Amino acid sequence: MNYTLTQVPERTQQPRNSGLTMVMDKGLSVREVEDMLSTSSKHIDIVKLGWATSFVTPNIQDKIAVYKSANIPVYFGGTLFEAFVVRGQFEDYLRILDKYDLGLAEVSDGSITLPHEEKCEYISKLAARGKVLSEVGSKDAEKIFAPYKWIQMMQAELDAGSWKVIGEAREGGNIGLYRSSGEVRQGLVDEIIHAISAENIIWEAPQKSQQVYFVKLVGQNVNLGNIAPNEIIPLETIRLGLRGDTFSTFLSDDIKQKYRLGKYYQDERIRQDD
Repeated sequence: MNYTLTQVPERTQQPRNSGLTMVMDKGLSVREVEDMLSTSSKHIDIVKLGWATSFVTPNIQDKIAVYKSANIPVYFGGTLFEAFVVRGQFEDYLRILDKYDLGLAEVSDGSITLPHEEKCEYISKLAARGKVLSEVGSKDAEKIFAPYKWIQMMQAELDAGSWKVIGEAREGGNIGLYRSSGEVRQGLVDEIIHAISAENIIWEAPQKSQQVYFVKLVGQNVNLGNIAPNEIIPLETIRLGLRGDTFSTFLSDDIKQKYRLGKYYQDERIRQDD
């Protein structure tokens, strides 16, 4: 940090197992990656090359090398896994992972229908060669799973070998965990978080309001994903209580009361109204 402030919550240190920030790279150039890392590398834990953008992005090998030079793991989006599987090319997919020396892989079924047992078999196979992220939830807005189903699938995928399970939201944050407006399905999240350890979940949260919700719910070391490159540093300030949305979250009650922050502000408003 550039200077000292008291009552700033402690962040886990890299390489970390909780408090992860997963960044969505939707086709950045090598130069754009270098620029992003020059300011944000200390706040990036993993990078997803979104959906199947790696198929058409030029200089992909050079770009991956830049991330690796900063010790940042890179992986292909789950849609690419699905594109190989639906074409009967899973072995080709494994060869692609080896070609680019990627130790992290994502398994999802958001665009295709896979029996869950078969999905877990893919997780187990990939877990034998490296870390696996598995995504739960559909990209189809018509497919809405009951909370118990989310919990069952998440636990089964962790048991199959997933390092973390990802709560689906798409890059827009308007599906899966969220309503079409971007509003969090609070009942769903509450049930999941009481059944599955928060450390094992990455919540896709591309919108600021979603990031704020999970930081307030879980704390500064919640795992968040699908973060845009220009939102990495703003997210870190949200985690540290240094943006208006979480300004009072980590301050002591004495300070909150003195400056009428949070519930003390509401209490003061009530007294004034009376």
